[in-house]
Amino acid sequence: MPDKTVPTPDSPAILVVDDEPAQRRLLGDFLGSLGFHVREAASAEEALAAIERQQPAMVLLDVRLPGMDGMECLANIRRIAVDLPVLLITAYADLRQAVSAMKSGADDYLAKPIDLEELAVAISDTLGLSDTPGNSGSLRGPGESPPMPALPEGVICESAGMRHLLRTAAVVAKSDAPILITGPSGAGKEVIAQLIHQWSGRASKPMVAANCAGLPESLIESELFGHVRGAFTGATGPRPGFFRTAHQGTLFLDEIGELPLPMQPKLLRALESGQVTPVGSDQPVEINARLIAATNCDLAKAVEAGQFREDLYYRINVVELAVPPLSERREEIPKLARRFATQFAGGPVRLSPKTMDCLVANTWTGNVRELRNAMQRACLLCRGDIIMPEHLPAKIAGLASQDRVPETATGRLSQVERATILTTLEECQGNRTQAAKKLGISRRGLIYKLRAIEAEGDEPGMRNVP
Repeated sequence: MPDKTVPTPDSPAILVVDDEPAQRRLLGDFLGSLGFHVREAASAEEALAAIERQQPAMVLLDVRLPGMDGMECLANIRRIAVDLPVLLITAYADLRQAVSAMKSGADDYLAKPIDLEELAVAISDTLGLSDTPGNSGSLRGPGESPPMPALPEGVICESAGMRHLLRTAAVVAKSDAPILITGPSGAGKEVIAQLIHQWSGRASKPMVAANCAGLPESLIESELFGHVRGAFTGATGPRPGFFRTAHQGTLFLDEIGELPLPMQPKLLRALESGQVTPVGSDQPVEINARLIAATNCDLAKAVEAGQFREDLYYRINVVELAVPPLSERREEIPKLARRFATQFAGGPVRLSPKTMDCLVANTWTGNVRELRNAMQRACLLCRGDIIMPEHLPAKIAGLASQDRVPETATGRLSQVERATILTTLEECQGNRTQAAKKLGISRRGLIYKLRAIEAEGDEPGMRNVP
């Protein structure tokens, strides 16, 4: 987990007003990591009483509150403290409400799911904090993220987009607030979910993963909530279900956009009540599982199309983490490729420079999963310890396969590739058949490369040896 900036006596206090405990804790943890003192209120009435007792530096006010709503609360705040900065937060944002909020005296307006970086900037702008880290006691600079957390072995993060994502994930991990992870298929959404679980206070408890798209519609309720013996034909014994199995841990629901409409209100009720009722039973069971959902589709558009419930969408989307596609993280391709190659080869394996060029240049519509599959194939076809372009799938290798490229199109070999070929040929005493086998390429492919070396002025010895 990232280190927190410890508030000092001079650090500003921010009052967080929200009826959802998980949301208050999420915002409180984030603001605490930035060095603010945090106070909480679960209702408008409680917030007004807190402001009268001791005025904070700023108020984060949720619009939808039980009893007195946020807009009415804002009007009362203006009667108590005319100049107190108020930032409104709501899951039901639209232009008219935003205009109304600003006319009522709100200093800024953010919509759920909250982008924590945007929140940090909005707070800094509203409070007029300096861009210099350390301003106002121990506060970080405006919008500055907590430090990168330590990553487990095998997790690669080289791009700015992934660093931003993982910093945010580390902050929200401590909260029990539901998280929605979005991104294209194969981008690594489940890896992010596993990291959040590992960084959370639930790490010692189970993380249970379920793919909503792979659950039979007739059995999905039983799979999620469990069933009792005899609940239906084939129910020869009780089944706890995913929610109860993940009790005190984390439940990861992948492809939640594929959840059938009839199941969506039942999932919503379970999340709101903290209870599930097994199929065939009328006795609800208490559950305590932190929900992380993932999808590769646009749930907001699914809501507009009537394919996904709006209330469930906002319930699971307290924080949204968008995993960028691999095409936007090209810095990570070399390390990912080497890691997969080592894994599938069962030991050290090298990738030729041209192979790496092919990998970095590819569009990777299948993202990390496609790269993993490509390296698995390459390791199966590579009989030596060097992966060449011809070992890659044809659409990735393109015209780089030397077995199919005429001599005039070979181009210049890199220094590393030239040295590797000449050294291997020398180790095999000039035997091209053995050298090609050791390099993991065909004999004809080796001949093309040797001709390219000769054309560049280098003389590979023993040319007449078979």
